[in-house]
Amino acid sequence: MIDDEGNQVGILAPFDAIKLAKEKDMDLVEISPTAQPPVCRIMNYGKYLYQLNKKAHEAKKHQKVIQVKEIKFRPMTDDHDYDFKKNNIIRFLGEGDKVKAGVMFRGRENSHREIGRQLITRLMQDVGDHGIVEGFPKMEGNNMFVIFGPKK
Repeated sequence: MIDDEGNQVGILAPFDAIKLAKEKDMDLVEISPTAQPPVCRIMNYGKYLYQLNKKAHEAKKHQKVIQVKEIKFRPMTDDHDYDFKKNNIIRFLGEGDKVKAGVMFRGRENSHREIGRQLITRLMQDVGDHGIVEGFPKMEGNNMFVIFGPKK
């Protein structure tokens, strides 16, 4: 058994350990149940849970959440629209977010998927300096997409 100050008390019977904890107005907590004999500690369990919760909250405050932004193109996207969306992708990558760029095909456009592949290849070349490409272009239903990640 370990007392509330961290000193080893020694091996005690469970009844004596509980009695000692009650005298100090604290709780008896089993730390290592698999050890021979089991290790217990006298502590204020409510305060211990509060400290754990506080540490977890502090760790969560300092972590960076990466969002996935999505930009959609069409196979016949004009140059000005392409440049505008490309600049948005570069801005998102600069802010540390991932970007999922996709080309959406409808109707007759499905028979000309090479136009969408050329558009994505052009986008990969233009954005390659600002981010890294995470995988090759993939087809998902009527959409072809590629994911860009920020540079480390």
